[in-house]
Amino acid sequence: MLAESLLEGLNPEQQEAVQTTEGPLLVLAGAGSGKTRVLTSRVAWLIGVCGIAPEAILAVTFTNKAAGEMKERVEKLLGPDARGVWLSTFHSSCVRILRQEIGHLGRSRGFVIYDEDDSLSVVREALRRHGKDPKEEARRLRWRIDQWKNAGLLPAAAAERAEDLESEESAEVYATYQRLLAEANALDFGDLLLLTVELFERFPEVLRHYQERWQYVMVDEYQDTNRVQYRLVNQLAAVHRNLCVVGDPNQSIYRWRGADVKNILDFERDFPDAKVVALHRNYRSSQRILSGAGAVVENNPGKPPKRMITDRGEGDLITVYAARDDRDEAQFVVRGILDAVRERGHAFGQCAVFYRTNAQSRPIEEELLKYDVPYVVVGGVRFYERAEVKDALSYLRLLVNPADAAATRRIVNRPARGIGKTTLERAEAIAAERGISLFEALRAFAAADAGRAGTAVRSFVALIDSLAAELAHALPADAIARLLERSGYLRALEAEATPEAEARLENLRELLLGAEDFAAARSSSSSTRWPWSRTSTPPRCATTGSR
Repeated sequence: MLAESLLEGLNPEQQEAVQTTEGPLLVLAGAGSGKTRVLTSRVAWLIGVCGIAPEAILAVTFTNKAAGEMKERVEKLLGPDARGVWLSTFHSSCVRILRQEIGHLGRSRGFVIYDEDDSLSVVREALRRHGKDPKEEARRLRWRIDQWKNAGLLPAAAAERAEDLESEESAEVYATYQRLLAEANALDFGDLLLLTVELFERFPEVLRHYQERWQYVMVDEYQDTNRVQYRLVNQLAAVHRNLCVVGDPNQSIYRWRGADVKNILDFERDFPDAKVVALHRNYRSSQRILSGAGAVVENNPGKPPKRMITDRGEGDLITVYAARDDRDEAQFVVRGILDAVRERGHAFGQCAVFYRTNAQSRPIEEELLKYDVPYVVVGGVRFYERAEVKDALSYLRLLVNPADAAATRRIVNRPARGIGKTTLERAEAIAAERGISLFEALRAFAAADAGRAGTAVRSFVALIDSLAAELAHALPADAIARLLERSGYLRALEAEATPEAEARLENLRELLLGAEDFAAARSSSSSTRWPWSRTSTPPRCATTGSR
């Protein structure tokens, strides 16, 4: 029988979650507990055992990959009977709704969806119309608009919540931004959810249509939903209340992009009659790993207790090392890798190092390089190849060697100082014609041009000249800190005020620590100071941008 085959191999908790089909259901699913199998089996159970029409089921998750995997599994369980299930991401679901219904909001169904670059361009135009500097404020405001939309706030609501003049002015620009999008018949990604919620609030008959269509709603990774997603889900489930959410409060890590862990923590308050099923059997890890992780997260305030168990045995002991500093920590990690490869016969490719922030990779990468250990940074960029690190090192390279054309090109307009492509091309032509360096060509251009471009170039040349004199005998870390400050590079990132900008600032702080390590390593030499004579050979740290 189909019912028996769908339950085969599921543990008692998983079976309970699959068979609980009516009313609100909260499935607390720890890592490796088989939640995807539970979701797909539950969809199959509703269709194959309960006789629910596939078109009456809506299942949403966060990525196209996850949605595709779930759809594939359901079709494997049911075959053609699974066709018709609406299984997609939040954004994809809302796009399909708006393509049918956006006319109620006075918009055309033929709207286009702007990506981040398109959206940023509209933000810049909105800022210009308010007499503000788009170079200084665009990215910060774009992030702020994203946050407002994640919170479900249209411009009027954002203005009502403004606590100061800056917030009020930003809300006004937000209103202009929305108007410009409407004039272009465009939506950004935040609009897809926000306008769907607005549509349902303003037109109850439209909402009733989708409430009647989807009698069963399931949401994956509920701990990572934001407030507008929360409102959307509750709108759809308000009548039938057959809402199943799956998630783990201890895995909520996306607050920076609007996720609100209270959505899952307050589920039982929102639905007092909700059934709660905890999936506490793990199929990936040994018991010691689970117990160790549980001992850490049990200290998280306001989170339900979690005790994971497994049939995979106790496993190896967990090693905890209290390092003196980041360098000692990196040495411990690399010693462990070398021991695993040389003593126990493992391959380098079997070793992995996890760290919390990108900036932490710097000392580990340097230690790996010291021992010629091959490595790949997965899902990121090597420390010395990150844009902000290469920018800082390019400033250093130009101070040491004014003939460095690559460094000149890289930082001549970083941060933006009004030196565009045309000006740089004219300087390149002067350099080729006279057989001089690009930096000297910029000096010549500045002397000959009385316009705005000449003024900008003169300011840049004067900055580099003064930095070269001022930092001639500075310690490496002092030199980097002062050039980042004097050049305006730090101010530009701080003004951006986005999570990406904060990550870049963190990487620059890590670069300063690297420079201090460099000075300490050379402390036994005749001088720990960094000679900035333009005829001297640049030290290794100043040329690592190409590593």
